[in-house]
Amino acid sequence: MTQILDRIRASLIGLRMPKALESLDHMMRCLERGEISALEAIDGLLAQEHGNREGRRVTMGMKTSRLVPIKTIEGFDFSFQPSLDRERILALAQLDFIERAEVVHLLGPPGTGKSHLATALGVEAVRAGKRVYRATLAEVVDMLSRAERDGRLPERLRFFARNSLLIVDEIGYLPITPGGANLFFQLVNQRYEKGAMILTSNRGFAEWGEVFGDPVVATALLDRLLHHAVVVQIEGASYRLRAHADLIPEHTRSHASITPPPLQKRRGRPPKHRSFDLQIG
Repeated sequence: MTQILDRIRASLIGLRMPKALESLDHMMRCLERGEISALEAIDGLLAQEHGNREGRRVTMGMKTSRLVPIKTIEGFDFSFQPSLDRERILALAQLDFIERAEVVHLLGPPGTGKSHLATALGVEAVRAGKRVYRATLAEVVDMLSRAERDGRLPERLRFFARNSLLIVDEIGYLPITPGGANLFFQLVNQRYEKGAMILTSNRGFAEWGEVFGDPVVATALLDRLLHHAVVVQIEGASYRLRAHADLIPEHTRSHASITPPPLQKRRGRPPKHRSFDLQIG
């Protein structure tokens, strides 16, 4: 028996299964006491190792996806934002929108939880084994601009395109550098009907011409980003300022409803499918 255990330990070391190796003696004691069967002992060892590896994979995935600090659906205070349909967010957390290559728009005033929800959905995607990347619009445009100057724009576009889910945060918060709108359009065009996105913005779609500094490019962007889209509007006060609500002027505590403009009819053959889901809490 000792020789067999030594060979098992050597095999676990060779297979780089440290968690199973750590649990081996405990499993053997349970087996000797008749508390578990041999099959249950094997199952327990493999489950320990698999859980350990999954934990490492998820932790690394959160870092490479830029989802740190981690936010979760469970950690979101739905009671503070009654305009938000909790069941609708839980449905998005099932990640079917990723399989359908849809775009989820989270719209609302600052501090209403858009970035939290976008990150939380990204966390769910990483846990499900999806490749995710998160960045602000300013960061995306900066990366594309530097790549263009270095002659590596196609490579950088491929980097963004290969992710199952791309999260672009804070659209409308900072001005776009000259040429940035065209670069972002190239990225959106490359992912169109191929990869899912989550976009967060404090600006209504009608203002995107101003946001991107080019109404023509903004229209082309919306043409693609609203074709297969889920729009979630959050109306409410800032969660971050909840402790100081009495210091904020009444007219700035919440903004007017942010609603999308009517979609333009497409010419030519009708699209394969259209998914436009507007939620107003």
